[in-house]
Amino acid sequence: MEKEDIDFLINKCPMGLFVFNRRLDVVFRNKQASAFLLRYELPGEIYEISRRIFDAMSIGKLQELFPGEIFFAKKFDGSPSNWIFKMYSYEKSDPRVYLMIIEEKMSNKINLNEVRRQFKLTRRETDVLRRVVDGLKNAEIAYDIEISEQTIKDHLSNIYIKTGVENRMALMRMLLQISETPPEGKTP
Repeated sequence: MEKEDIDFLINKCPMGLFVFNRRLDVVFRNKQASAFLLRYELPGEIYEISRRIFDAMSIGKLQELFPGEIFFAKKFDGSPSNWIFKMYSYEKSDPRVYLMIIEEKMSNKINLNEVRRQFKLTRRETDVLRRVVDGLKNAEIAYDIEISEQTIKDHLSNIYIKTGVENRMALMRMLLQISETPPEGKTP
């Protein structure tokens, strides 16, 4: 696999990736991890568990003290999502702890393809809508999909017109109503 392929996969994967060294310094983070840090701080548990993993490595008891997967979930103030933190260790000459952050997004609970079809949204408008549903601000959406904040505002204006709502809150209410309404001919 080429270096460009690896860089693409690491920076385009939907989860945040942090790499810690023995001193608990972050020696690498991908784009999604950087975006996470714009909104939240890493939970203190991450550093405590990482320290314990490195201690277990140094005495040769990693498998004994940490059998199986290391993960936990957390909800942050102001986030509509739950966050899953999974930790992995690399026990070679230069040990590392890898942290993957996965967001359980609200947009996964709404059929955005159906919303797109129903309101004749473009693919880019749907990209913006997905991130609005997940609670991102305009600047965060612009950073995430690499377009200007003004373009995000333009897409939102188009979405409001097409869906017949006036603002973000009304848009969210409408989407939640759609997601709770069973398709025609089906009962919940």
